[in-house]
Amino acid sequence: MIIDVIVFAAHPDDAELSMGGTIKSLADKGYNIAIIDLTQGELGTRGSVEKRYSEAKKASEILGIALRENMRMPDGKLEANELFVRQIVTKIREHRPKIIFGPYFNDRHPDHIGAGMIVKKAMFFSGLPKVITELDNKPQEAFRPEKLFYYMQTYEVTPSFISDISATYEVKMKAVAAYDSQFFNPESEEPETFISKLNFTKYLEARAKYYGFKIGKDYGEPFFTEEAVELDLSYFLKG
Repeated sequence: MIIDVIVFAAHPDDAELSMGGTIKSLADKGYNIAIIDLTQGELGTRGSVEKRYSEAKKASEILGIALRENMRMPDGKLEANELFVRQIVTKIREHRPKIIFGPYFNDRHPDHIGAGMIVKKAMFFSGLPKVITELDNKPQEAFRPEKLFYYMQTYEVTPSFISDISATYEVKMKAVAAYDSQFFNPESEEPETFISKLNFTKYLEARAKYYGFKIGKDYGEPFFTEEAVELDLSYFLKG
């Protein structure tokens, strides 16, 4: 299967929270999207590993993605060491996506920072022929995606561009709600957390409206890139 885009995430639900609308928009256009979660979220205060897998499966179906995998790296211990970077290099070379996404490299959660740095290093080293990796006991060819874009999580960042998710916002929130062990659920008896409060769900909507407003749309999702991207001015001249 050809994978056009890989979204790397530290934990199940990170991708949905940060760029679920963009994922759905791309999937609706016919692109094959993969989400690769680095950890199982086993340190999470609420839910369980088994529950998170079930929730991730449901969310993936809602978003219409082609593939979801979990690297089973240790939750709470993500850092850009040789082992973790090589594992992501192997995944990039296996699926050969044109674009990859990762979490912005400064955030409230240390694992989000670690995941962002792992992905950045893997993006670079995946293109070096002398970095040797194997899959099914066969050497992999060097391959580097065309672009790495970072999505925003808790800490705000000045975006390089904003994706219009007006048509897919409601689907995004359905995918987020699939993680009913993690987010606001009045029937839950588990401990309250930063993301389980009703105000957090309201914040997600307010943030999407804020970034949508900045581009003249109803809802938006912000992204950052360290490299310049081309802008076709004819887009603004259509019609």
